[in-house]
Amino acid sequence: MKIALIGYGKMGREIERIALDRGHEIVCIIDVDNQEDFDSAAFKSADVAIEFTNPMVAYTNYMKTFRAGVKLVSGSTGWMAEHGEEVKRLCTESGKTLFWSSNFSLGVAVFSAVNKYLAKIMNRFPAYDVTMSETHHIHKLDAPSGTAITLAEGIIENLDRKDKWVKGTFRAPDGTVSGTGRCDARELPVSSIREGEVPGIHTIRYDSEADSITITHDAKNRKGFALGAVLAAEYTAEHHGYLGMSDLFPFLKNQ
Repeated sequence: MKIALIGYGKMGREIERIALDRGHEIVCIIDVDNQEDFDSAAFKSADVAIEFTNPMVAYTNYMKTFRAGVKLVSGSTGWMAEHGEEVKRLCTESGKTLFWSSNFSLGVAVFSAVNKYLAKIMNRFPAYDVTMSETHHIHKLDAPSGTAITLAEGIIENLDRKDKWVKGTFRAPDGTVSGTGRCDARELPVSSIREGEVPGIHTIRYDSEADSITITHDAKNRKGFALGAVLAAEYTAEHHGYLGMSDLFPFLKNQ
């Protein structure tokens, strides 16, 4: 399979290594200094492009990739609120293809399924209130993380006493704390911490006067994310439309 990479930071390099190990060919690498290569023959020859950048440029990258006629896999977050419906419509009505996920880790996919199942169980026990926290490296621009938002939405879908998620506290890299964990009883607070080079920690806690139940996913490095992105690219090469982790891992549809 011919793969183009959009974004060549730590994730891009890890994706490149895994893709080559799995026998794929990297035909084009686009970063901030060679944006003109979206129009190159090399980029247009790709079966799939894999994009990991940031919220400010992700949508523009999508449009350039679609115009080149290349299928896209992306893990960029922070663009969905403003452009989500437009991008989905391009995929469902205009023949474009995007496989998007806030997190490509197999471990997170399993964690997401456990999260939804636990929420279904806890729906019967109103004495437990639920909160969430996420910790990421200091370079991450959006908060809460896209993964935390996806997990929060999974809870809200299955827990009748919660209507929406809200931002909780935010601890900046310099240690200053803003925001509050206090919220309406029907809101789910999601707190964020930015420190060091943490790949990603997501913790969900159900708390009552009697005890607490906590589940956590703690990423050790970027390998799991990169492998998932390459697996998604392999899937996307053979499929069309607006795709996600529940397409790649059908067990997610059963939750």
